[in-house]
Amino acid sequence: MKKIAVTGAGGFIGKNIMVRLTEEGYDPIPIKRELNVDLLAEKFASVDFVIHLAGVNRPEHDQEYETGNLGMSERVVSALRKLDRPIPIFYSSSIQAEMDNPYGRSKRAAENALQRYGDETGAPVHIWRLPNVFGKWCRPNYNSVVATFCNNIAQGLPINVRDPAARLHLVYVDDVVDAVLRLISADGNSPVTLEPVYDTTVGELATSIQAFRDSRHSLVTGPVGSGLQRALHATYLSYLRPADFAYSLETHEDPRGTFTEMLRTPDAGQFSFFTAHPGVRRGGHYHHSKTEKFLVVQGKAQFGFRHIQTNETYTIETCGDKPMIVETVPGWSHDITNVGEDLLIVLLWANEIFDRGRPDTYAAEVLPQ
Repeated sequence: MKKIAVTGAGGFIGKNIMVRLTEEGYDPIPIKRELNVDLLAEKFASVDFVIHLAGVNRPEHDQEYETGNLGMSERVVSALRKLDRPIPIFYSSSIQAEMDNPYGRSKRAAENALQRYGDETGAPVHIWRLPNVFGKWCRPNYNSVVATFCNNIAQGLPINVRDPAARLHLVYVDDVVDAVLRLISADGNSPVTLEPVYDTTVGELATSIQAFRDSRHSLVTGPVGSGLQRALHATYLSYLRPADFAYSLETHEDPRGTFTEMLRTPDAGQFSFFTAHPGVRRGGHYHHSKTEKFLVVQGKAQFGFRHIQTNETYTIETCGDKPMIVETVPGWSHDITNVGEDLLIVLLWANEIFDRGRPDTYAAEVLPQ
């Protein structure tokens, strides 16, 4: 089992890395910032890789940039030099290292100190100038606009969008962690590319996060299964308070049973469920283009179909004990009858959001009542 030393283990990226290292079977060793060179050397003596995340990015005084970034890196390097073997090291620098400001200069100086260690000892040194990193556990109202927007919108607090067109370059913390794990598995001997880097604007970011909040009322959830929207959606949810983990849905009830919508999507339809009392028949209509999938999860149902041109009929019986998807077919009228003794509960997916102005739903009995 590889032992991995992690400076800055209590920070945003550090917390995520520590969890993943443990999941992957590594033995992560958190390194405290206040350790002197000799104590650092003791900690490093048994490790196989160093992840150097510790640093300062918003101190009270500018001189703290040098002590927190360059000073800590120099102590790490001095401790590693005391050992009789070169240890691979990863350093999380910043794109601000390219800038001529106190923070940028301190990060650049730290990079130089680490690079000298690598040049002189042959140890693999990987320095990544990270853009804005976002994800769960990032501190809001500090130095991450994503964290601030997610936190404030989730808590019903205002956000300040000064320049909606301002460009943002973002990387997701899980992608950073994955890339670091690839470095470790290669013992630092192979270069690893951190990707993807997402390009967006402050205005687009605010709009996306506000849409996540609004989805609880509109029931419309956008494409959150991949890319930036997936990462932002996961990040936004991580800022919800436990009391906000759940939300209620509106249920429509009549003598036949109930109907409840759960989720709508812009381009992949909507999900709902309904109930029917014993003996109740629901439906009795056809569609020209709309399609649906039904899944009985409780009870016993009979689906009836009739071709509206030929009058050909067909029936299907299904029950909650034997899951089966029943699809509606354009041009066939269809209904569903509870033929069991228990309440019938059915999940329903339709390929499009219901449009009252153009419902594509036409009444037509399947079989006589």
